[in-house]
Amino acid sequence: MNNNIFHIRKAERQDTPLILDFIRGIARYEKMEDEVVADVHTLEQQLFDLHRAEVLFAVENGREVGFALFFHNFSTFMGRSGLYLEDLYVQPEHRGKGYGQALFLELTRIARQRKCGRMEWVCLNWNQPSIDFYRSMGATSLDEWKIYRLTEDTLKNLKK
Repeated sequence: MNNNIFHIRKAERQDTPLILDFIRGIARYEKMEDEVVADVHTLEQQLFDLHRAEVLFAVENGREVGFALFFHNFSTFMGRSGLYLEDLYVQPEHRGKGYGQALFLELTRIARQRKCGRMEWVCLNWNQPSIDFYRSMGATSLDEWKIYRLTEDTLKNLKK
């Protein structure tokens, strides 16, 4: 880290608009901004009323400069939950200061504390800086697996 005052904190309800700003930031970076349909009300309900996910902020000199959004999944083979990292993002002007690594390491600490069997995430195949970062942290790529998805519209159209 550098000489800036840095810490990590958990998001609170009043941070919901800021969380949405970070979601839009990562979507811009991933060239997927037009896919963001989340709004403040929905995020607030999902994160703080239903507790479906959690958010951490990287804070430099009192200003949030990065975030991580995560939740728990479950491995039937291990019989234990895992920690699933949905998004990890540091604003471009604050990269290279170790903030992404600090967020990542905090997530691994949380996973250990909660006795998770593993930590997983996905990464776009063109995002070489992130791939290099994750590999440097000891991550392995599960290339034999394919991700499948049903969208909300498809879910609505599939009826029993």
